[in-house]
Amino acid sequence: MQLVAGQRSFDDLGSPLHGVTFCVVDLETTGGSAADCGITEIGAVRLRGGECLGTFHTLVNPGCGIPPSITFLTGITDAMVTPAPRIEEVLPSLLEFIGGSVLVGHNLRFDVSFLDAALARAGQARLAHTFVDTCALARRLVREEVPDCRLSTLATRFRLSHRPTHRALDDALATGELLHVLFERAAAYGVLGLDDLVALPKIGGHPQAAKLRLTAQLPRAPGVYVFRDRGGRALYVGKASNLRTRVRSYFSSDDRRKIGPMLRETQTIDHVVCRSTLEASVLESRLIAAYLPRYNRQGTGRRRYVYVKLTLNEPFPRLAVVRVPKTDGAVYLGPLSSARAAGLVVDAIESVMPLRRCRLPVKPGTPIRSAPCAPAQLGCSFCPCSGDVSVERYRVVVDAVRRGLTLRPSLLLDPLHERMGALARAERFEEAADARDRAAALTNALFRQRRAEQLRRSGTVELDLGDGRRVELDGGRLLRAWSEGELALGVTCDPPAASDAGWLHAALADELACVAAWLDRNAPRVRLLRCDGVLVSALPALPAPSSRRYIS
Repeated sequence: MQLVAGQRSFDDLGSPLHGVTFCVVDLETTGGSAADCGITEIGAVRLRGGECLGTFHTLVNPGCGIPPSITFLTGITDAMVTPAPRIEEVLPSLLEFIGGSVLVGHNLRFDVSFLDAALARAGQARLAHTFVDTCALARRLVREEVPDCRLSTLATRFRLSHRPTHRALDDALATGELLHVLFERAAAYGVLGLDDLVALPKIGGHPQAAKLRLTAQLPRAPGVYVFRDRGGRALYVGKASNLRTRVRSYFSSDDRRKIGPMLRETQTIDHVVCRSTLEASVLESRLIAAYLPRYNRQGTGRRRYVYVKLTLNEPFPRLAVVRVPKTDGAVYLGPLSSARAAGLVVDAIESVMPLRRCRLPVKPGTPIRSAPCAPAQLGCSFCPCSGDVSVERYRVVVDAVRRGLTLRPSLLLDPLHERMGALARAERFEEAADARDRAAALTNALFRQRRAEQLRRSGTVELDLGDGRRVELDGGRLLRAWSEGELALGVTCDPPAASDAGWLHAALADELACVAAWLDRNAPRVRLLRCDGVLVSALPALPAPSSRRYIS
């Protein structure tokens, strides 16, 4: 399946750089510490679309003497700043000049530290603007072309018309010109908007930064993305509320162990824009089921899915862990994420119900053991192999387990909680913890199964998500999503097939879990328009699921 993007509007670009107002600021000071040094000069330049909108320049009385070394460097003397205003008098005019623009500077942190210190002394809040540091940008974009990233070095290398002189306005004008030079270099990294520019200092140093060009066509909209290798095979499928920001983050802040190898293999990045986070979540689940990408934990984990099976087609049913369910009349619980999770569920049931533990074929009235097995001798289970229980008596236990898995979970959970309490009172805390983990594993498995079955019985459901957006579900599967004025077209990928079997396919179970989780989060904001099935369960409520990792 090929993912394609729709036509993008200018709004998708966020804040394009040519429309952003930048204010380049430079300060001269009496020293390097904002705690005990003062400002002697301020220069600022407002820029937008390559045009200078205005300049701001003033000397400032620092309230202390200027060291000779600073005078030698800047040419600013005590006599020059003595009649100048104090910083408290300058700040209102400076802040008005800056306004809501993006602050720019070369080694901007130094200048901002002095301004923040002055604001703090005046009882005002620190600067909360967006910051762009041309020094950090230069290190990422041109570091290999120059011996260092000092402003004077860069001005010489790129033949800027304004040269820095260690005077505030001259340095601010040179920094503004350097900013536009760096814009041209940043275009090679797919930098089109302000958010791209702010993130570039981190992204530019990534070993796979050259592949940022693959993100140039990604919109700033919710949707699903697919990383593909040279052969077009899906490496990773993900969803995002902002496709462009999320995908570009893999080149900066995402340091998971598998990300580096995945980016090395990536040759193309496909995407689909979605109308809502529900559509994005469901589409992600379907594509993972279709592709089984090896870098998706959910995709690789699906190969480990298992079911707990209660066999009902033999005289003495038992519990088993199976990978492939069959239409054989058995009761299936799952799919579960791993054999370990299934083992905890089996242990939970067998610890309170004396089901047989062996796998031997047993016929009524035909013992195949001369003595009961070890669990039977310990009083943990029946042993039909030795003829110690009749079919009728054993069926009572099987019926209790079947009802506990389908209709009355308290038949299994209550004895587990009583056992856990008794062990805790006896100060057998390790055994009590084991009982707790088993109870949590069984509770979670039953909760997920119950929630999926409720959605399957709901029939056709139409929901109003607000803002003119609507979705239609069929048995919990997402069929259509549309906005007001659009046709109710189906989503990009077909839903998994429904089944009348007594168990859930893995792909369908994942989608139903995805839909149910979305409904839980957004129920207060969603309006039910139509439902031709049943959304409310008449069964007893289950405890909320645990978040322990072994059942994730």
